[in-house]
Amino acid sequence: MKIGIVCYPTFGGSGVLATELGKALAEKGHLVHFITYQQPVRLSGFFTNIYYHEVRVPHYPLFDYPPYETTLASTMVDVVLNNDLDLLHVHYAIPHASAAYMAKQILKKKGKDIPVITTLHGTDITLVGKDKTFEPVVTFSINESDAITAVSKNLRDETYHSFAIEKEIEVIYNFIDVKRFDKKPLDAFKKVLAPNNERIITHASNFRKVKRVNDIIHIFANIAKEVPSKLLMVGDGPDRPDAEALCRELNICDDVRFLGKQQEMEEILAISDLFILTSEYESFGLSALEAMAAGVPVLSTNAGGLPEINIHGETGYMAAVGDIATLSKLGTDLLKDEDQLNILKKNAKKQAMKFDIHHIIPLYEELYERFVPASTAAKP
Repeated sequence: MKIGIVCYPTFGGSGVLATELGKALAEKGHLVHFITYQQPVRLSGFFTNIYYHEVRVPHYPLFDYPPYETTLASTMVDVVLNNDLDLLHVHYAIPHASAAYMAKQILKKKGKDIPVITTLHGTDITLVGKDKTFEPVVTFSINESDAITAVSKNLRDETYHSFAIEKEIEVIYNFIDVKRFDKKPLDAFKKVLAPNNERIITHASNFRKVKRVNDIIHIFANIAKEVPSKLLMVGDGPDRPDAEALCRELNICDDVRFLGKQQEMEEILAISDLFILTSEYESFGLSALEAMAAGVPVLSTNAGGLPEINIHGETGYMAAVGDIATLSKLGTDLLKDEDQLNILKKNAKKQAMKFDIHHIIPLYEELYERFVPASTAAKP
């Protein structure tokens, strides 16, 4: 099958999922064509059966804002026609679903009827999509998709609640390659970060307001009072300066490292004892799942789709958004109890296996084949 994947090429969850999905499909023999404005960060190196098409936006003095959506739709048309694609799979509703609708209509005029599958990821629905500036277009383009998927039950329900969706939204969970996180801790690496065998606590995100990274700093400060610990803050974003300032205010800078964006999270998670995610909303919580795949218990809020992966008392612990005191106590008690910590580590790994890539990819293939039966798919 020849599949076009449209996504954001950044470190965000939608881009990561879309890229890993494309790589897995390519490994199974499908031809995958990525269509986006720059090469996805998870697509470094050469991959057989994968093609990348850059969306080049022209800059004219007439436009205050480059017309990305129009250029994206035109690029989709060009890629579909010149590569005889069987379907388009667009990730993140804005602006990909609406651009795909435009491309689909243009292609019909040219005698090509191409199915469009839209996968909803989170803030495209819960934050941006609700804005009245975008809502009518988002609602229309989702309804015009041939199939709609969401990465969690919570996101599916939230979409139905917030938009007048007329079609079934199927839940196909986010996934990870569990084998990728099956790493032995590098003792030398851990010794550099925790020279006195301190506990290592990790967080990874895009440091946006929704992640509530200052809560993580406060929780860590409370834990560190009772359990010698180090905090690794992975990622970057608008709230990083405030988090760094808070570390200075609390006088914990020597115990906190801001590592910036990292592609090799598995090496960091391999030496971690606890992962913290204090978001006010997560449609799924891919970073938490990655931690669990590495055998790291998760301390999180119970927001959005997080309870669908982090089982309270089994794979980690949860508390309400903003409940710093409870999360601090849960984290402190866990890190003090070696036996309980080891139990949760094993449980976290076992839970992550349910979301392994080998369980999820066939679900996407089955979805594709509803619209492009194997007997009619274009040959490579």
